[in-house]
Amino acid sequence: MHNNRGLGDDGFTLIELLVVIVILGTLSAVVVFAVGNLTDRGTQAACQADVKSVEVAMEAYNAKMGDYPNNMNQLTGNDGFLKSLPSNPKYNISINPGTGAVTVAPACSSLQN
Repeated sequence: MHNNRGLGDDGFTLIELLVVIVILGTLSAVVVFAVGNLTDRGTQAACQADVKSVEVAMEAYNAKMGDYPNNMNQLTGNDGFLKSLPSNPKYNISINPGTGAVTVAPACSSLQN
């Protein structure tokens, strides 16, 4: 019986398999860090959008009522300046009663995942 396989065609060597595993590991590490960075930017963008929404609602409240609200709950009443108060465990938005100032802690730019 004659074997049609040539010499050296016995499959992959251990070195070749290790090189492929290292390449795949490196690519997956790059993807994980890239996706993590996108999440950080998403949290920061959500924070900035929430702050802007509260600022706009406060200005609308001031235009209609003639003064700024004393607390955030006044923005969600029957007048509907906000549908609901922003709630994210990573940051806290508050208002300074009567002044129209909106504060966020920690600052949106310092948020990380």
